[in-house]
Amino acid sequence: MRESVPSFRQYPFSLQAVRELDELSFHPKVTYLIGENGSGKSTLMEALAVALGFNAEGGTINFTFHTKETHSELHQYLKPVRGPRRPKDGFFFRAESYYNLATNIDELDAVQSYGGKSLHQQSHGESFLAAFLHRFSGNGLYILDEPEAALSPSRQMALLARMHDLIQDNSQFIIATHSPILMAYPDSIIYELTEDGVRTTTWEETEHYVITKQFLNHSERMLHDLLTDSEDGD
Repeated sequence: MRESVPSFRQYPFSLQAVRELDELSFHPKVTYLIGENGSGKSTLMEALAVALGFNAEGGTINFTFHTKETHSELHQYLKPVRGPRRPKDGFFFRAESYYNLATNIDELDAVQSYGGKSLHQQSHGESFLAAFLHRFSGNGLYILDEPEAALSPSRQMALLARMHDLIQDNSQFIIATHSPILMAYPDSIIYELTEDGVRTTTWEETEHYVITKQFLNHSERMLHDLLTDSEDGD
């Protein structure tokens, strides 16, 4: 639907990843969107979720609440093409607006679907895990925007294990993340949003993996260089 775009000079169509995007094929198990801040990951995730019928602030297709209309018009120009399998469950998990979702869940008295305890009465990370462990039921489509935001490394690995269980139960994940732990799922595809558009890459080639590995293996030298550069700049 590129021919319907009013102008590629205005947001969100001015984002390089959007401007160069024509078609994106999703892996039947896990698709990752990665890239620098401002590259358009969350914008694409939001537009995809809304185009598929999810609430812009998160939840299932049955959630209709909104606190502020901030999502872009990009969803109007996407044409999702579904495969023959129809998911029986689905969820748009958005770290940025999860507080708003948790509030609406309390108002609807729907906490039983999330482990039986108000998400507001748990730590941020525990409330994230409550959705992954209790609300995600399998045979579903799960769109996750930066789910690692409140998770410790061990909890990120717990999420990976949960994803694997759900994938074995015919689930599909689309995930925007900065976490080299979360993007390590082996049966997947990684799309990197760059200044030149969208390209496929491998886990070991991602900047997230390379920099994390370099820092862990050479932390003393890298810290020296970083802090010396910082002092020189003062």
